[in-house]
Amino acid sequence: MNDKELAAYLDRIGAGRPAKADTAALRSLHRAHLLTVPFENLSIHLGEPISLEPGELIDKIVTRRRGGFCYELNGAFALLLGALGFDVRLLAARVFGDGRLGPPFDHLALLVRTTGRDGLWLADVGFGSHSDFPLRLGERGQQDDPAGSFRLAEADAGYGLGTGPLAGTGPLAGEPAGPLAGEPAGPLAGEPPGPLAGEPAGPLAGEPPGPLAGEPPGPLAGEPAGDIDVIRDGQPQYRIELRERALADFGPTCWWQQTSPESHFTRTTICSRLTADGRISISGRTLIRTADGKRTEEELPDAAAVLAAYRDHFGILLDQVPVVAADAG
Repeated sequence: MNDKELAAYLDRIGAGRPAKADTAALRSLHRAHLLTVPFENLSIHLGEPISLEPGELIDKIVTRRRGGFCYELNGAFALLLGALGFDVRLLAARVFGDGRLGPPFDHLALLVRTTGRDGLWLADVGFGSHSDFPLRLGERGQQDDPAGSFRLAEADAGYGLGTGPLAGTGPLAGEPAGPLAGEPAGPLAGEPPGPLAGEPAGPLAGEPPGPLAGEPPGPLAGEPAGDIDVIRDGQPQYRIELRERALADFGPTCWWQQTSPESHFTRTTICSRLTADGRISISGRTLIRTADGKRTEEELPDAAAVLAAYRDHFGILLDQVPVVAADAG
């Protein structure tokens, strides 16, 4: 990332350039990103290809002022943090849902080392409703956050085997229940596209990909060993592997998420971001506001109202409404 792109990115999230890559700066940047860059899957329903190339990520999120899902949001945030002097590693995770774990590389999260003696942090600006601030990676006790009570636990501790609702695949805070944000499931529009240019070929449509050949044999040198479950308010969210990954490693699963009828991203549209007092989202044609714990829903009457809501609440300028395949039919 060059200096011009760095300045534009900081402007995009309304943040100044920190004097040093310390914990205070990481916390400030993390929350600023959540407040300004939405979690959204609109590209899938607009027929726009999703690229994990660094230049394409910056163009979409910074220049075109869009959002994205985990691979895009955390991928871009990693580029920003790296340009500011943070030590950043990409981590693969599997999301809990329906009593089981999702496919490998189901989610992308970040391990960040700050200056000083503050240790390592789990940063994640790409999981929809999640912690406002990074979580301390080495802490196994309760970590309180404005978004809830979080805990990181060794995977063999059994937290991920509970029978309660699994928030990682449930709705965003303040959203209706359902595959992603409460919309009925529907088939994918048309034929699934091929993998992204330059990416490894993806799996058959509808089948989760397996692990990549040639994976690193163990955790990052000097880091805690073993997988870690991320738990929010007593419910498991996702399981991270403490192995450093490259952004390209997520290409096959990113393609699967865009194309498979089994992916919840192909079943509904969602656009959501944190606000100062809650969250605002558009799920299908429903505008959902959560403020100080109170939720309201507004059905948007027509396409013009939907486009205006994307513009006014997210700064996203579209010339057509994203439509799920089943709805379009």
